[in-house]
Amino acid sequence: MWLLIIVNLTGKVAAVIIGWTAPVTALALWFGPDLLLAYHVFAPRAQGLVRLHRRFATAQREVWLTIDDGPDPEDTPRILELLAAHGAHATFFVIGEKAVRHPELIRAIRAAGHEVAHHTHTHPLVAFWCASPTQVRREIDTAMEALRLAGVTPTRFRPPAGVKNLWLASALRARGLSCTGWSARGLERWHTRPDAVAARVLRGLAPGAILLLHEGPGVPASIRVHAVRLVLERLHEQGYQCVVPAATQLTG
Repeated sequence: MWLLIIVNLTGKVAAVIIGWTAPVTALALWFGPDLLLAYHVFAPRAQGLVRLHRRFATAQREVWLTIDDGPDPEDTPRILELLAAHGAHATFFVIGEKAVRHPELIRAIRAAGHEVAHHTHTHPLVAFWCASPTQVRREIDTAMEALRLAGVTPTRFRPPAGVKNLWLASALRARGLSCTGWSARGLERWHTRPDAVAARVLRGLAPGAILLLHEGPGVPASIRVHAVRLVLERLHEQGYQCVVPAATQLTG
């Protein structure tokens, strides 16, 4: 992180020094580092600000299915039924304020043998990238407390849409949280058919992939839960198991 900040500040100082003598170069030095920093903030694959795990090591036909944005009183029970029917295990990256409203669903996820992980307290998609250190800590700590009251101490965190923040790495490190990305995601909000979502998330399927799907009213009604069902069915057809990997298996 600090290297990106130093590069950014150095570019701006150099731009000021050059000034009017080389305006094109000065503009490049001023805005180029900003673009580099923006890439590491917004690009889900970027590792410059926070180490983001996007795969896990395995010699078996195994994938890690992750479900974001719950718990949801309509979708979570149905997804749990599907997972049980397929003998699959998953990680639910839950939103803290939803966990406050539905602690019974958090307990149900745990009772079914699945992992509950951290997905911020309010899912501040628009403003998370520019949140202050205090705001980042509040998003993490408030959700941590909500999950603790529901009987869970999470060890994994996923930022909203993979968007990072300058202060995120130190906040996660202080709380013993690792940051989890994905290998493939369904982008449910961009589709109207569950088969299109399933095809996208399973494109390039390989052992050790981290698959991302969503639950809740933010997903179109025609896709909600149906995409999860299709993904589980197609994984079964191809001989894949859904597992929750150990921390030592995670890779960049």
